[in-house]
Amino acid sequence: MVDQLTVGWIVGSVLGFVVLYNVVLARKNCRDSLEARNNCVESITTTNGECRSMNGKGDVDVIIVGAGVAGAALAHTLGKDGRRVQVIERDLSEPDRIVGELLQPGGYLKLIELGLEDCVEQIDAQRVFGYALFKDGRNTRLSYPLEKFHSDVSGRSFHNGRFIQRMREKAASLPNVRLEQGTVTSLLEENGTMKGVQYKSKDGQELTTYAPLTIVCDGCFSNLRRSLCTPKVDVPSCFVGLVLENCSLPYANHGHVILADPSPILFYPISSTEVRCLVDVPGQKVPSISNGEMAKYLKTVVAPQIPPEIYDAFVAAVDKGNIRTMPNRSMPAAPHPTPGALLMGDAFNMRHPLTGGGMTVALSDIVVLRDLLNHLHDLNDAPTLCKYLESFYTLRKPVASTINTLAGALYKVFCASPDQARKEMREACFDYLSLGGVCSTGPVSLLSGLNPRPLSLVLHFFAVAIYGVGRLLLPFPSPKRIWIGARLISSASGIIFPIIKAEGVRQMFFPATVPAYYRAPPAKSQLLKQ
Repeated sequence: MVDQLTVGWIVGSVLGFVVLYNVVLARKNCRDSLEARNNCVESITTTNGECRSMNGKGDVDVIIVGAGVAGAALAHTLGKDGRRVQVIERDLSEPDRIVGELLQPGGYLKLIELGLEDCVEQIDAQRVFGYALFKDGRNTRLSYPLEKFHSDVSGRSFHNGRFIQRMREKAASLPNVRLEQGTVTSLLEENGTMKGVQYKSKDGQELTTYAPLTIVCDGCFSNLRRSLCTPKVDVPSCFVGLVLENCSLPYANHGHVILADPSPILFYPISSTEVRCLVDVPGQKVPSISNGEMAKYLKTVVAPQIPPEIYDAFVAAVDKGNIRTMPNRSMPAAPHPTPGALLMGDAFNMRHPLTGGGMTVALSDIVVLRDLLNHLHDLNDAPTLCKYLESFYTLRKPVASTINTLAGALYKVFCASPDQARKEMREACFDYLSLGGVCSTGPVSLLSGLNPRPLSLVLHFFAVAIYGVGRLLLPFPSPKRIWIGARLISSASGIIFPIIKAEGVRQMFFPATVPAYYRAPPAKSQLLKQ
Protein backbone atom coordinates (compact mmCIF):
# COMPACT_ATOMS: atom_id res chain seq x y z
CA MET A 1 0.00 0.00 0.00
CA VAL A 2 2.81 2.36 0.95
CA ASP A 3 4.72 1.42 -2.16
CA GLN A 4 1.69 2.11 -4.33
CA LEU A 5 1.17 5.51 -2.64
CA THR A 6 4.86 6.33 -3.04
CA VAL A 7 4.87 5.39 -6.71
CA GLY A 8 1.68 7.35 -7.27
CA TRP A 9 3.14 10.40 -5.55
CA ILE A 10 6.35 10.21 -7.61
CA VAL A 11 4.46 9.77 -10.89
CA GLY A 12 2.11 12.63 -10.02
CA SER A 13 5.01 14.88 -9.11
CA VAL A 14 6.78 14.12 -12.35
CA LEU A 15 3.63 14.72 -14.36
CA GLY A 16 3.00 17.97 -12.49
CA PHE A 17 6.56 19.11 -13.11
CA VAL A 18 6.26 18.29 -16.81
CA VAL A 19 2.99 20.20 -17.06
CA LEU A 20 4.43 23.19 -15.17
CA TYR A 21 7.56 23.15 -17.35
CA ASN A 22 5.49 23.11 -20.53
CA VAL A 23 3.36 26.01 -19.29
CA VAL A 24 6.47 28.08 -18.45
CA LEU A 25 8.08 27.13 -21.75
CA ALA A 26 4.94 28.03 -23.67
CA ARG A 27 4.80 31.42 -21.98
CA LYS A 28 8.46 32.02 -22.74
CA ASN A 29 8.01 31.03 -26.38
CA CYS A 30 4.97 33.26 -26.63
CA ARG A 31 6.90 36.17 -25.14
CA ASP A 32 9.87 35.50 -27.44
CA SER A 33 7.52 35.23 -30.39
CA LEU A 34 5.90 38.57 -29.56
CA GLU A 35 9.34 40.18 -29.15
CA ALA A 36 10.42 38.67 -32.45
CA ARG A 37 7.30 39.95 -34.15
CA ASN A 38 7.87 43.41 -32.70
CA ASN A 39 11.50 43.29 -33.79
CA CYS A 40 10.40 42.16 -37.24
CA VAL A 41 8.02 45.09 -37.49
CA GLU A 42 10.79 47.47 -36.40
CA SER A 43 13.76 46.06 -38.33
CA ILE A 44 12.49 43.92 -41.19
CA THR A 45 10.50 44.68 -44.29
CA THR A 46 9.08 42.23 -46.76
CA THR A 47 9.86 42.71 -50.43
CA ASN A 48 8.68 40.12 -52.94
CA GLY A 49 8.05 37.72 -50.09
CA GLU A 50 11.52 38.15 -48.61
CA CYS A 51 12.42 39.42 -45.14
CA ARG A 52 15.59 41.39 -44.77
CA SER A 53 17.24 43.60 -42.21
CA MET A 54 16.48 47.29 -42.45
CA ASN A 55 19.98 48.17 -41.27
CA GLY A 56 21.08 47.42 -44.82
CA LYS A 57 23.22 44.40 -43.96
CA GLY A 58 22.85 41.68 -46.54
CA ASP A 59 24.65 38.44 -47.19
CA VAL A 60 27.51 40.30 -48.86
CA ASP A 61 29.37 43.58 -48.48
CA VAL A 62 29.55 44.50 -52.16
CA ILE A 63 27.54 43.55 -55.24
CA ILE A 64 29.38 43.98 -58.53
CA VAL A 65 27.29 44.03 -61.70
CA GLY A 66 29.42 42.78 -64.58
CA ALA A 67 32.61 40.72 -64.72
CA GLY A 68 34.51 42.32 -67.56
CA VAL A 69 37.94 43.89 -67.06
CA ALA A 70 36.70 46.35 -64.42
CA GLY A 71 34.29 44.01 -62.64
CA ALA A 72 36.61 41.00 -62.45
CA ALA A 73 39.61 43.05 -61.33
CA LEU A 74 37.50 44.87 -58.74
CA ALA A 75 36.05 41.61 -57.39
CA HIS A 76 39.51 40.17 -56.84
CA THR A 77 40.79 43.39 -55.28
CA LEU A 78 37.93 43.78 -52.79
CA GLY A 79 37.83 40.04 -52.08
CA LYS A 80 41.54 40.06 -51.30
CA ASP A 81 40.88 42.90 -48.84
CA GLY A 82 38.41 40.70 -46.97
CA ARG A 83 35.11 42.01 -48.38
CA ARG A 84 32.32 39.55 -49.13
CA VAL A 85 31.65 40.08 -52.83
CA GLN A 86 28.91 38.84 -55.13
CA VAL A 87 29.51 39.30 -58.86
CA ILE A 88 26.61 38.95 -61.28
CA GLU A 89 27.63 38.62 -64.93
CA ARG A 90 25.26 38.20 -67.87
CA ASP A 91 27.49 35.69 -69.66
CA LEU A 92 30.41 33.87 -68.06
CA SER A 93 31.61 32.26 -71.29
CA GLU A 94 34.79 33.69 -72.82
CA PRO A 95 34.07 37.08 -74.43
CA ASP A 96 34.94 37.63 -78.08
CA ARG A 97 35.58 41.31 -78.72
CA ILE A 98 37.67 43.33 -81.17
CA VAL A 99 38.66 46.00 -78.61
CA GLY A 100 40.19 45.89 -75.14
CA GLU A 101 43.20 44.02 -76.49
CA LEU A 102 46.01 46.49 -75.79
CA LEU A 103 47.05 47.28 -72.21
CA GLN A 104 49.35 50.29 -71.97
CA PRO A 105 52.41 50.16 -69.66
CA GLY A 106 50.67 52.46 -67.18
CA GLY A 107 47.82 49.96 -67.02
CA TYR A 108 50.27 47.09 -66.55
CA LEU A 109 51.78 48.93 -63.57
CA LYS A 110 48.28 49.16 -62.05
CA LEU A 111 47.83 45.45 -62.75
CA ILE A 112 50.99 44.78 -60.73
CA GLU A 113 49.74 47.05 -57.94
CA LEU A 114 46.52 45.01 -57.77
CA GLY A 115 48.38 41.68 -57.77
CA LEU A 116 46.92 40.64 -61.14
CA GLU A 117 50.01 40.73 -63.35
CA ASP A 118 49.94 36.94 -63.76
CA CYS A 119 46.65 37.31 -65.68
CA VAL A 120 48.63 38.25 -68.80
CA GLU A 121 50.61 35.03 -68.52
CA GLN A 122 49.70 31.77 -70.27
CA ILE A 123 47.42 33.56 -72.76
CA ASP A 124 50.06 34.09 -75.46
CA ALA A 125 50.15 37.82 -74.67
CA GLN A 126 52.69 39.90 -76.58
CA ARG A 127 54.94 42.59 -75.14
CA VAL A 128 54.52 46.04 -76.69
CA PHE A 129 57.34 48.61 -76.52
CA GLY A 130 55.84 51.55 -78.37
CA TYR A 131 54.22 52.70 -81.59
CA ALA A 132 55.15 53.13 -85.22
CA LEU A 133 53.48 56.05 -86.98
CA PHE A 134 52.97 56.01 -90.79
CA LYS A 135 51.96 58.88 -93.07
CA ASP A 136 52.31 59.37 -96.83
CA GLY A 137 55.12 56.82 -97.22
CA ARG A 138 57.05 58.11 -94.18
CA ASN A 139 57.25 56.46 -90.77
CA THR A 140 58.67 57.07 -87.32
CA ARG A 141 59.04 54.89 -84.24
CA LEU A 142 57.86 56.13 -80.84
CA SER A 143 59.20 54.06 -77.96
CA TYR A 144 57.73 53.95 -74.48
CA PRO A 145 60.08 55.65 -71.96
CA LEU A 146 60.65 52.50 -69.87
CA GLU A 147 64.25 53.11 -68.80
CA LYS A 148 63.33 53.82 -65.17
CA PHE A 149 61.14 50.73 -64.80
CA HIS A 150 61.72 47.04 -64.20
CA SER A 151 62.55 45.08 -67.35
CA ASP A 152 59.18 43.30 -67.21
CA VAL A 153 57.24 46.58 -67.52
CA SER A 154 55.89 47.20 -71.01
CA GLY A 155 52.58 47.21 -72.78
CA ARG A 156 50.74 43.93 -73.32
CA SER A 157 48.50 42.90 -76.19
CA PHE A 158 46.31 39.80 -76.15
CA HIS A 159 42.92 38.28 -76.86
CA ASN A 160 40.51 40.25 -74.68
CA GLY A 161 38.47 37.17 -73.77
CA ARG A 162 41.48 35.19 -72.55
CA PHE A 163 42.55 38.06 -70.32
CA ILE A 164 39.08 38.44 -68.82
CA GLN A 165 38.73 34.70 -68.17
CA ARG A 166 42.06 34.67 -66.30
CA MET A 167 40.88 37.52 -64.07
CA ARG A 168 37.52 35.85 -63.48
CA GLU A 169 39.26 32.62 -62.48
CA LYS A 170 41.52 34.48 -60.08
CA ALA A 171 38.62 36.37 -58.50
CA ALA A 172 36.50 33.20 -58.16
CA SER A 173 39.39 31.41 -56.44
CA LEU A 174 38.86 33.60 -53.36
CA PRO A 175 36.47 31.99 -50.83
CA ASN A 176 34.61 35.25 -50.15
CA VAL A 177 33.92 36.04 -53.84
CA ARG A 178 30.85 34.50 -55.46
CA LEU A 179 30.70 34.67 -59.25
CA GLU A 180 27.23 34.05 -60.65
CA GLN A 181 25.72 34.13 -64.13
CA GLY A 182 22.60 36.24 -64.30
CA THR A 183 21.08 39.36 -65.81
CA VAL A 184 20.53 42.32 -63.51
CA THR A 185 17.20 43.91 -64.41
CA SER A 186 17.07 46.79 -61.92
CA LEU A 187 18.67 48.45 -58.94
CA LEU A 188 16.69 48.32 -55.69
CA GLU A 189 16.21 51.76 -54.18
CA GLU A 190 14.69 52.86 -50.87
CA ASN A 191 14.42 56.52 -49.95
CA GLY A 192 17.17 57.49 -52.39
CA THR A 193 19.57 54.77 -51.23
CA MET A 194 20.51 51.76 -53.36
CA LYS A 195 20.03 48.58 -51.35
CA GLY A 196 20.84 45.90 -53.90
CA VAL A 197 19.74 44.51 -57.24
CA GLN A 198 17.01 42.42 -58.80
CA TYR A 199 18.26 39.90 -61.33
CA LYS A 200 17.28 36.88 -63.36
CA SER A 201 19.41 33.81 -62.77
CA LYS A 202 20.76 31.53 -65.48
CA ASP A 203 17.74 29.23 -65.13
CA GLY A 204 15.27 32.13 -65.33
CA GLN A 205 14.52 32.63 -61.62
CA GLU A 206 13.74 36.17 -60.48
CA LEU A 207 16.00 36.86 -57.50
CA THR A 208 17.03 39.77 -55.31
CA THR A 209 20.23 40.29 -53.41
CA TYR A 210 21.20 43.03 -50.98
CA ALA A 211 24.41 44.75 -49.96
CA PRO A 212 25.41 48.13 -48.53
CA LEU A 213 27.38 48.92 -51.73
CA THR A 214 26.48 48.09 -55.32
CA ILE A 215 29.06 48.80 -58.03
CA VAL A 216 27.81 48.86 -61.61
CA CYS A 217 30.44 47.74 -64.16
CA ASP A 218 28.21 46.34 -66.90
CA GLY A 219 30.11 47.85 -69.81
CA CYS A 220 29.46 50.19 -72.71
CA PHE A 221 25.95 48.83 -73.30
CA SER A 222 24.94 49.41 -69.65
CA ASN A 223 21.20 49.60 -69.04
CA LEU A 224 21.69 50.65 -65.41
CA ARG A 225 23.83 53.76 -65.78
CA ARG A 226 20.87 56.14 -66.19
CA SER A 227 20.02 55.66 -62.51
CA LEU A 228 23.49 56.84 -61.45
CA CYS A 229 24.70 59.36 -64.05
CA THR A 230 23.70 61.62 -66.91
CA PRO A 231 24.94 59.70 -69.96
CA LYS A 232 25.91 61.76 -73.00
CA VAL A 233 27.13 59.08 -75.39
CA ASP A 234 28.77 60.18 -78.63
CA VAL A 235 29.59 57.74 -81.45
CA PRO A 236 32.23 59.48 -83.60
CA SER A 237 33.15 56.40 -85.62
CA CYS A 238 33.12 52.62 -85.91
CA PHE A 239 35.94 50.09 -85.92
CA VAL A 240 36.06 47.38 -88.56
CA GLY A 241 38.05 44.48 -87.16
CA LEU A 242 40.13 41.85 -88.94
CA VAL A 243 42.72 39.29 -87.82
CA LEU A 244 45.84 38.92 -89.97
CA GLU A 245 47.49 35.51 -89.62
CA ASN A 246 51.18 34.61 -89.80
CA CYS A 247 52.44 38.01 -90.88
CA SER A 248 55.25 40.20 -89.57
CA LEU A 249 54.68 43.85 -88.77
CA PRO A 250 57.32 46.37 -89.95
CA TYR A 251 58.27 47.01 -86.30
CA ALA A 252 58.08 43.94 -84.09
CA ASN A 253 56.32 44.32 -80.73
CA HIS A 254 54.92 47.72 -81.61
CA GLY A 255 51.48 49.08 -82.31
CA HIS A 256 51.17 50.58 -85.78
CA VAL A 257 49.09 53.67 -86.55
CA ILE A 258 48.56 54.61 -90.21
CA LEU A 259 47.34 58.18 -90.70
CA ALA A 260 45.10 57.20 -93.57
CA ASP A 261 42.28 58.92 -95.38
CA PRO A 262 39.64 59.38 -94.02
CA SER A 263 40.80 58.18 -90.55
CA PRO A 264 43.44 56.07 -88.79
CA ILE A 265 44.12 52.35 -89.23
CA LEU A 266 45.61 50.32 -86.36
CA PHE A 267 47.69 47.13 -86.33
CA TYR A 268 49.06 45.33 -83.26
CA PRO A 269 49.85 41.71 -82.35
CA ILE A 270 47.34 39.83 -80.18
CA SER A 271 49.17 36.48 -80.15
CA SER A 272 52.36 34.95 -81.50
CA THR A 273 50.62 34.22 -84.83
CA GLU A 274 47.88 36.88 -85.10
CA VAL A 275 47.78 40.62 -85.75
CA ARG A 276 44.68 42.67 -85.03
CA CYS A 277 43.70 45.25 -87.63
CA LEU A 278 41.20 47.96 -86.75
CA VAL A 279 40.02 50.23 -89.57
CA ASP A 280 38.34 53.37 -88.32
CA VAL A 281 35.28 54.44 -90.33
CA PRO A 282 33.93 57.91 -89.37
CA GLY A 283 30.25 58.19 -88.52
CA GLN A 284 27.78 55.65 -87.24
CA LYS A 285 27.20 53.75 -90.49
CA VAL A 286 29.62 51.38 -92.15
CA PRO A 287 29.47 49.65 -95.54
CA SER A 288 27.39 46.47 -95.52
CA ILE A 289 29.27 43.25 -94.88
CA SER A 290 26.55 40.97 -96.22
CA ASN A 291 26.37 42.39 -99.75
CA GLY A 292 30.15 42.73 -100.22
CA GLU A 293 30.37 46.53 -99.92
CA MET A 294 32.67 46.26 -96.89
CA ALA A 295 35.13 43.93 -98.62
CA LYS A 296 35.19 46.24 -101.62
CA TYR A 297 35.80 49.28 -99.39
CA LEU A 298 38.64 47.56 -97.54
CA LYS A 299 40.35 46.44 -100.75
CA THR A 300 39.94 49.63 -102.78
CA VAL A 301 40.14 52.39 -100.17
CA VAL A 302 42.04 50.94 -97.21
CA ALA A 303 44.47 48.40 -98.68
CA PRO A 304 46.43 50.89 -100.86
CA GLN A 305 47.25 52.95 -97.77
CA ILE A 306 48.75 50.24 -95.58
CA PRO A 307 52.47 49.29 -95.47
CA PRO A 308 53.49 46.93 -98.31
CA GLU A 309 54.93 44.42 -95.80
CA ILE A 310 51.43 43.49 -94.61
CA TYR A 311 49.42 44.18 -97.77
CA ASP A 312 49.05 40.54 -98.80
CA ALA A 313 48.09 39.42 -95.28
CA PHE A 314 45.50 42.21 -95.11
CA VAL A 315 43.88 41.23 -98.42
CA ALA A 316 43.90 37.56 -97.37
CA ALA A 317 42.10 38.49 -94.13
CA VAL A 318 39.47 40.40 -96.11
CA ASP A 319 38.99 37.44 -98.46
CA LYS A 320 38.62 35.10 -95.49
CA GLY A 321 35.55 37.11 -94.57
CA ASN A 322 35.69 37.18 -90.77
CA ILE A 323 34.96 40.91 -90.68
CA ARG A 324 33.44 42.43 -87.55
CA THR A 325 32.34 45.94 -86.60
CA MET A 326 31.90 47.84 -83.37
CA PRO A 327 30.79 51.44 -82.68
CA ASN A 328 33.36 53.62 -80.92
CA ARG A 329 31.71 55.39 -78.02
CA SER A 330 32.77 58.41 -76.03
CA MET A 331 31.06 59.41 -72.78
CA PRO A 332 32.38 61.89 -70.20
CA ALA A 333 31.91 60.94 -66.55
CA ALA A 334 28.85 62.76 -65.21
CA PRO A 335 27.91 60.91 -62.00
CA HIS A 336 25.02 61.47 -59.62
CA PRO A 337 26.55 60.64 -56.22
CA THR A 338 24.10 58.07 -54.87
CA PRO A 339 24.14 56.46 -51.42
CA GLY A 340 24.88 52.77 -51.72
CA ALA A 341 25.99 52.74 -55.37
CA LEU A 342 28.94 53.51 -57.62
CA LEU A 343 29.67 53.40 -61.36
CA MET A 344 32.93 52.12 -62.86
CA GLY A 345 34.43 51.05 -66.17
CA ASP A 346 32.79 51.70 -69.53
CA ALA A 347 29.38 51.93 -67.85
CA PHE A 348 30.67 55.16 -66.30
CA ASN A 349 33.23 56.71 -68.62
CA MET A 350 34.34 56.00 -72.21
CA ARG A 351 36.81 57.51 -74.63
CA HIS A 352 37.72 56.81 -78.26
CA PRO A 353 39.70 53.53 -78.26
CA LEU A 354 42.36 54.88 -80.64
CA THR A 355 44.92 55.20 -77.83
CA GLY A 356 44.00 51.99 -76.00
CA GLY A 357 43.50 53.80 -72.70
CA GLY A 358 40.26 52.23 -71.47
CA MET A 359 41.75 49.42 -69.38
CA THR A 360 44.35 51.77 -67.91
CA VAL A 361 41.59 54.11 -66.71
CA ALA A 362 39.55 51.22 -65.26
CA LEU A 363 42.50 49.71 -63.37
CA SER A 364 43.58 53.13 -62.11
CA ASP A 365 40.04 53.74 -60.84
CA ILE A 366 40.12 50.42 -58.98
CA VAL A 367 43.34 51.39 -57.21
CA VAL A 368 41.77 54.70 -56.15
CA LEU A 369 38.62 52.97 -54.89
CA ARG A 370 40.56 50.26 -53.06
CA ASP A 371 42.62 52.84 -51.20
CA LEU A 372 39.47 54.72 -50.19
CA LEU A 373 37.59 51.65 -49.01
CA ASN A 374 40.55 50.46 -46.95
CA HIS A 375 39.60 53.17 -44.44
CA LEU A 376 35.98 52.01 -44.21
CA HIS A 377 35.56 48.87 -42.14
CA ASP A 378 31.75 49.02 -42.19
CA LEU A 379 29.90 50.01 -45.35
CA ASN A 380 26.42 50.11 -43.83
CA ASP A 381 26.26 53.82 -43.07
CA ALA A 382 25.01 54.82 -46.52
CA PRO A 383 25.12 58.64 -46.12
CA THR A 384 28.67 58.54 -44.72
CA LEU A 385 29.77 56.13 -47.44
CA CYS A 386 28.23 58.30 -50.15
CA LYS A 387 29.88 61.48 -48.91
CA TYR A 388 33.22 59.77 -48.61
CA LEU A 389 33.03 58.12 -52.02
CA GLU A 390 32.36 61.48 -53.66
CA SER A 391 36.12 61.88 -53.35
CA PHE A 392 36.53 58.87 -55.67
CA TYR A 393 35.04 60.91 -58.52
CA THR A 394 37.50 63.73 -57.76
CA LEU A 395 40.64 61.67 -57.09
CA ARG A 396 40.29 59.71 -60.33
CA LYS A 397 40.01 62.84 -62.48
CA PRO A 398 43.63 63.81 -63.23
CA VAL A 399 44.55 60.38 -64.63
CA ALA A 400 41.23 59.55 -66.29
CA SER A 401 40.64 62.97 -67.82
CA THR A 402 44.18 63.14 -69.23
CA ILE A 403 43.78 59.81 -71.02
CA ASN A 404 40.25 60.69 -72.13
CA THR A 405 41.23 64.10 -73.48
CA LEU A 406 44.27 62.75 -75.29
CA ALA A 407 42.19 60.03 -76.97
CA GLY A 408 39.56 62.51 -78.20
CA ALA A 409 42.06 65.13 -79.30
CA LEU A 410 44.40 62.70 -81.11
CA TYR A 411 41.52 61.12 -82.98
CA LYS A 412 40.40 64.50 -84.31
CA VAL A 413 43.95 65.51 -85.23
CA PHE A 414 44.71 62.16 -86.93
CA CYS A 415 41.58 62.22 -89.10
CA ALA A 416 41.94 63.66 -92.60
CA SER A 417 40.16 66.93 -93.30
CA PRO A 418 39.67 69.18 -96.33
CA ASP A 419 40.31 72.20 -94.10
CA GLN A 420 43.85 73.53 -94.68
CA ALA A 421 44.37 74.42 -91.03
CA ARG A 422 43.46 70.88 -89.93
CA LYS A 423 45.78 69.45 -92.59
CA GLU A 424 48.63 71.56 -91.23
CA MET A 425 47.83 70.43 -87.68
CA ARG A 426 47.95 66.78 -88.73
CA GLU A 427 51.25 67.28 -90.55
CA ALA A 428 52.69 69.22 -87.61
CA CYS A 429 51.70 66.46 -85.19
CA PHE A 430 53.51 63.79 -87.23
CA ASP A 431 56.64 65.94 -87.60
CA TYR A 432 56.62 67.02 -83.93
CA LEU A 433 56.52 63.40 -82.75
CA SER A 434 59.27 62.54 -85.24
CA LEU A 435 61.63 65.09 -83.65
CA GLY A 436 62.49 62.69 -80.83
CA GLY A 437 63.63 63.71 -77.36
CA VAL A 438 61.02 65.38 -75.18
CA CYS A 439 58.83 65.98 -78.24
CA SER A 440 58.41 62.22 -78.50
CA THR A 441 58.77 60.93 -74.94
CA GLY A 442 56.42 63.55 -73.48
CA PRO A 443 53.36 62.68 -75.59
CA VAL A 444 54.14 58.94 -75.46
CA SER A 445 54.37 59.12 -71.65
CA LEU A 446 50.88 60.59 -71.66
CA LEU A 447 49.51 58.05 -74.11
CA SER A 448 51.05 55.10 -72.24
CA GLY A 449 49.63 56.16 -68.88
CA LEU A 450 53.13 56.44 -67.39
CA ASN A 451 52.80 60.20 -66.82
CA PRO A 452 49.11 61.13 -67.08
CA ARG A 453 49.31 64.82 -66.16
CA PRO A 454 46.70 67.21 -67.54
CA LEU A 455 49.00 70.23 -67.71
CA SER A 456 51.64 68.25 -69.63
CA LEU A 457 48.95 67.22 -72.11
CA VAL A 458 47.85 70.81 -72.77
CA LEU A 459 51.45 72.02 -73.10
CA HIS A 460 52.37 69.37 -75.66
CA PHE A 461 49.14 69.83 -77.60
CA PHE A 462 49.69 73.53 -78.04
CA ALA A 463 53.40 72.97 -78.65
CA VAL A 464 52.30 70.96 -81.70
CA ALA A 465 50.05 73.83 -82.78
CA ILE A 466 52.81 76.44 -82.31
CA TYR A 467 55.26 74.17 -84.14
CA GLY A 468 52.77 74.02 -87.00
CA VAL A 469 52.43 77.81 -87.06
CA GLY A 470 56.21 78.19 -87.05
CA ARG A 471 56.48 75.90 -90.05
CA LEU A 472 53.96 78.08 -91.88
CA LEU A 473 55.70 81.38 -91.11
CA LEU A 474 59.23 80.28 -91.99
CA PRO A 475 61.21 81.32 -93.89
CA PHE A 476 58.95 84.17 -95.03
CA PRO A 477 55.39 84.74 -93.74
CA SER A 478 52.66 85.68 -96.17
CA PRO A 479 49.15 86.96 -95.40
CA LYS A 480 47.71 83.60 -96.47
CA ARG A 481 50.10 81.63 -94.25
CA ILE A 482 49.48 83.95 -91.29
CA TRP A 483 45.74 83.42 -91.76
CA ILE A 484 46.14 79.63 -91.91
CA GLY A 485 48.35 79.78 -88.79
CA ALA A 486 45.70 81.73 -86.89
CA ARG A 487 43.08 79.24 -87.96
CA LEU A 488 45.38 76.40 -86.89
CA ILE A 489 45.55 77.79 -83.36
CA SER A 490 41.80 78.32 -83.40
CA SER A 491 41.23 74.79 -84.67
CA ALA A 492 43.49 73.33 -81.98
CA SER A 493 41.57 75.24 -79.32
CA GLY A 494 38.29 74.04 -80.83
CA ILE A 495 39.49 70.45 -80.55
CA ILE A 496 40.82 70.32 -77.01
CA PHE A 497 38.82 72.87 -75.00
CA PRO A 498 35.38 71.27 -75.49
CA ILE A 499 36.82 67.93 -74.37
CA ILE A 500 38.36 69.54 -71.27
CA LYS A 501 35.10 71.33 -70.52
CA ALA A 502 33.20 68.04 -70.71
CA GLU A 503 35.72 66.39 -68.39
CA GLY A 504 35.53 69.26 -65.88
CA VAL A 505 38.19 71.99 -65.74
CA ARG A 506 38.22 72.27 -61.95
CA GLN A 507 38.35 68.52 -61.28
CA MET A 508 40.93 67.98 -64.00
CA PHE A 509 43.41 70.76 -63.22
CA PHE A 510 42.55 71.87 -59.68
CA PRO A 511 41.22 68.79 -57.84
CA ALA A 512 42.57 70.14 -54.55
CA THR A 513 39.97 72.94 -54.70
CA VAL A 514 37.12 70.39 -54.60
CA PRO A 515 35.98 69.84 -50.98
CA ALA A 516 35.68 66.07 -51.49
CA TYR A 517 39.42 65.94 -52.22
CA TYR A 518 40.13 66.47 -48.55
CA ARG A 519 37.33 64.36 -47.13
CA ALA A 520 38.73 62.20 -44.37
CA PRO A 521 37.50 58.69 -43.59
CA PRO A 522 34.94 58.34 -40.78
CA ALA A 523 36.42 58.81 -37.33
CA LYS A 524 37.34 55.67 -35.40
CA SER A 525 34.72 56.41 -32.76
CA GLN A 526 32.09 56.70 -35.48
CA LEU A 527 33.11 53.35 -36.95
CA LEU A 528 32.77 51.73 -33.51
CA LYS A 529 29.18 52.96 -33.25
CA GLN A 530 28.19 51.39 -36.56
